[in-house]
Amino acid sequence: MAERILIVDDDPVQRRILETAIQRFGFETATAETGDEAIAALTAPDAGAIVLIVLDLVMPDLDGMGTLERMRKEGLYRPVIVQTAHGGIDTVVSAVRAGAIDFFVKPVSPERLEISIRNALKVNALEGEIARIKRRVDGTLTFDDIVTRSPAMQRVIELGERAAGSNIPIIIEGESGVGKELIARAIQGSSARAGKSFVAVNCGAIPENLVESTLFGHEKGAFTGATEKRIGKFVDADGGTLFLDEVGELPPEAQVKLLRALQEGEVEPVGARRPLKSDFRLISATNRSMIDLVCQKRFREDLYYRLNVFPILVPPLRERTEDIPLLVKHFLTRFGAEEGKRVDSITPEALTLLMRHRWPGNVRQLENTVFRAVVLADGNQLDVDSFPQIAAQIDDFQDVELTRPTIELSVQRDAHVEPGMQVPRPATLPPIATMPAPARGVVPILSEDGDVRPLDEIEADLIRFAVEHYRGRMSEVARRLGIGRSTLYRRLKELELDAAE
Repeated sequence: MAERILIVDDDPVQRRILETAIQRFGFETATAETGDEAIAALTAPDAGAIVLIVLDLVMPDLDGMGTLERMRKEGLYRPVIVQTAHGGIDTVVSAVRAGAIDFFVKPVSPERLEISIRNALKVNALEGEIARIKRRVDGTLTFDDIVTRSPAMQRVIELGERAAGSNIPIIIEGESGVGKELIARAIQGSSARAGKSFVAVNCGAIPENLVESTLFGHEKGAFTGATEKRIGKFVDADGGTLFLDEVGELPPEAQVKLLRALQEGEVEPVGARRPLKSDFRLISATNRSMIDLVCQKRFREDLYYRLNVFPILVPPLRERTEDIPLLVKHFLTRFGAEEGKRVDSITPEALTLLMRHRWPGNVRQLENTVFRAVVLADGNQLDVDSFPQIAAQIDDFQDVELTRPTIELSVQRDAHVEPGMQVPRPATLPPIATMPAPARGVVPILSEDGDVRPLDEIEADLIRFAVEHYRGRMSEVARRLGIGRSTLYRRLKELELDAAE
């Protein structure tokens, strides 16, 4: 879905001119004749699609300055570019003070208009990212800060908003990298505990002999090495939220004390004479099946039912591919600013490539992939070549890109071959340097008469396939085949195959 720009002008001719130009830039447009109509558009159910406003200053009734003032009072923040037929310095100063991000005098050239729009969107995106980071630190991050348009994620947000209104224990389930901690922070930021402490603990990263001390604290001298008193994470979270990530990794002893902490609202530090009260909101997270752990006797059943009061399942990225363009844009803005690089766009082909990948590491993997591409980028735009590791894993994407005929490998790995069945042998393969990338398949192991082919023939086909699949990157080919680079070149020579880097 393209970004939408709201054009506010009482002149129908000027509205049509701006509308035509802005649509040519690749944006959707909406129009309003008056300031009141603009405010109505910004408060409509679909107002979230509006990313920028081009506002005329001189209009009947509610003019441009009045519209800016109303937007500020009602919290309807959008970047605004103001336009007028009279460009005095006093007008410019007043518009900027009222919240405008840029200014131009009518008539404006298309080039000047496009530059103004794109610069305003860049500044707005960067300001939004800075504000999001600040809210994360302050504990006031909300569901509005989650980058998504997926219906599946909207269900997650709806459940999170409902849970935020109570103190009910929550368990967030989902694969690694889907954003479970982000959901937990949004729940806190949308609750009465917003702005209070948010204590995150990765239960799988704590040594087993230190779990109790880390979570519940200890007294000085409670055990060897306890040279001073330590306040545990439960007490640190007093008044705020305690987030236990990978809660299924807790050892049995800690599970018993966690159950008591949930039931009584108090914790007992190691070596302490009396328990300590703590008013905390518990949110747990796991990337494993908790019920399986219970069945395997690795997690207490009574604790499971105590934690699993309000489960929220976060879908993997492969089930919400419509979020990928938004996330890529978000990461480009963030990493471009952090690295001081002017990388601000991605080609449609590269975006298609990213949307077709399965992303086993989910959002975290996408984030790191974009980070790497930004760091290595030479220009201001990412393309398919910016993501070689992703492109190498999508065979049919390579086929389309190469636009050359492919040679189909004949027998599937698990295909059943009856005795005497004739299995077609593939055509003679061209040299590696010109062989097209094969479709998804395997090297045939049977000859035309149904006998097993000689090992050297199968090896030759396999090496041909691997070299083309990894586009002649011999180090990668050797690593994937499990042999040394020198061994690979020796086998190429012995098999009389040509190799081209």
